[in-house]
Amino acid sequence: MKTKTLEILHDFVSLFFPRLCVGCSDTLVKGEPIICTTCMLEMPQTGYHKDLSNALYRRLSYRIPLKYAMSIFKFSKSGRVQHLLHELKYKNQPEIGRMLGLFYGEQLIDVNLIEAFEIIIPIPLHQSRKRKRGYNQSAKFAEGLSEILRVPFSDELLLRETNTETQTRKTKLSRWENIKGTFKIVKPSEIKGRKILLVDDVITTGATLEACAEILLSSGCAELSIACIAEA
Repeated sequence: MKTKTLEILHDFVSLFFPRLCVGCSDTLVKGEPIICTTCMLEMPQTGYHKDLSNALYRRLSYRIPLKYAMSIFKFSKSGRVQHLLHELKYKNQPEIGRMLGLFYGEQLIDVNLIEAFEIIIPIPLHQSRKRKRGYNQSAKFAEGLSEILRVPFSDELLLRETNTETQTRKTKLSRWENIKGTFKIVKPSEIKGRKILLVDDVITTGATLEACAEILLSSGCAELSIACIAEA
């Protein structure tokens, strides 16, 4: 009875304060969490988890010895995916990252990748930037993946020691120079011999991912895979 009463109250409140999709700002219908069904269908999904020799894997694997490389969406300027990432990173909506992790985790289960990883590690933010934002958007994505795949995640094993300038608008060479020597493994024993899924929000040149990958591989991880929300 109590549950029914709360449901009626929720429906009443929604009449005056409708929930809006973070992708297109249309009103969400009952059962749609954060992102409407239309946006999820129309945003350009890559399907990379179904083709493990996909374009992202080929692009990165000649530089990094990877097991898998995957992305949910293709990024395009001024598109819905860019708007979604902007809301996640700058508009205090960490639940977007977790929801996308849940969504993608289900897709990985569908292609039998549920046992492919032993720990999920997000690309870290510097502590000062994390305090200002209130959360690490990549860690929220990792959290959703962890929940669905039932694989532990940690945002304490890989740290960003240097508060580098934002990579936005930098050239490829500048990105490499900006990120060099930035990351540190806190507990190498937690990395050695493990199958790691390294996750990020968006891949552009791959400089940040490669810097993190190098330090994880040098610490002795057994396999390294990459997943992100969007590939530019």
